[in-house]
This record gives sequence, structure tokens and C-alpha cells, in this order.
Amino acid sequence: MTSALIVLDVQESFRQRPLWAAVSNPAIVERVAALVAAARSRGDLVVWVLHAEPGTGTPFDPGSGHVRLIGPLAAEPGEPVLTKTSRNAFTTTNLQQLLTAAGVRHLVVTGIQTEQCCETTARLAADYGYDVTFVTDATATFPIAHRDAPPGDLATVLGDPRTLGVDAIVERTEYALAGRFARIASTAELVAN
Repeated sequence: MTSALIVLDVQESFRQRPLWAAVSNPAIVERVAALVAAARSRGDLVVWVLHAEPGTGTPFDPGSGHVRLIGPLAAEPGEPVLTKTSRNAFTTTNLQQLLTAAGVRHLVVTGIQTEQCCETTARLAADYGYDVTFVTDATATFPIAHRDAPPGDLATVLGDPRTLGVDAIVERTEYALAGRFARIASTAELVAN
């Protein structure tokens, strides 16, 4: 086995936040499911990663019950399910050891959030010497309020002209990663191979 699909944070926690209404990719679960099916059919390792923020009382606190995959996504026996407390999937997990033990040299990165956990994991993986494929259309993100914006509800965030929209976030992520840290690919391209 030389390839692994890394599924980052496609978890119920995000659906509990008001920003879910503005998610960039409402088809995230279906696209990830297609990539998982293709990876399994090729015999690639599928690694599921969840994000947890213990003790915060947020939907990312394991006590909330929301730190779980969005159904119908589910790990099969033998597929690692890791829980991280950092933005990238390496620092607070044993991901690198799992990949090394399995002989993995190529990672396919997908999940939530495009510019945070997904991009950060892809960058660190490249620094560790992995060949990385970033599947942008199988990631999702949310509008980002300007750093000086006062706290507000979703309508306030979306109505502020300084808010960074999802298209700009995705474009910036692709520009930052392509040719430096990862190859950009589509779900259709990877499912066809």
C-alpha cells in the first residue's frame, strides 16, 4: 500500500454551527463518499480524522456528542479513526507512524475546512516528504469575517463587504498549494483512476 486517503473533520460538529448554512460545498459528504469508495476499491488506506476541543462546551467538545462522522460516512474495520486537537492531522496524533508502518508515500487530502485543517495538513505532509494530492472539490469551507468585524450573526457576516467569501478562500488555497505543496485534483479525476 503506497497511497492513503486522509478524510479530515467531515464531522457533525460543523453542522451544529450557524455558518453551516453558508458552507461552500453542500455536496461534501457525497464527494468524500465517492473518494472513499474509490480508495477502498484500489486497496488504499483510508484514514478518518476528527477535530476535538475538549472542555470548550462547543460542538467540537467530545462531550457534545457531535465529534463524529457525518452520516452515512463510516469507517470500516481496520480503518484508523484519529482525533486531533491541532489544525493539522500530524501534530497531536500518530498519523505519521501509521503511514510509515503501512508504507504510504502518497496522500490524498479531503475534508473540512479547505484553508485550515486541510491546507495545513497538506503543507505539513509535503514538508514530511509525502507526495500530496489535494481534492479541492471534496473540501468545504465557510466565509471568514474580517479581523476587525464586530461579532455578529450569519447575516451580519455575509453582509459585511470585508468578509472573505468561499470562492476567494478556495482560490487562494489552490494558488498557495499548487506546484509547491500539492497537486490539485478533482473528485471525478480520482474516482476515474
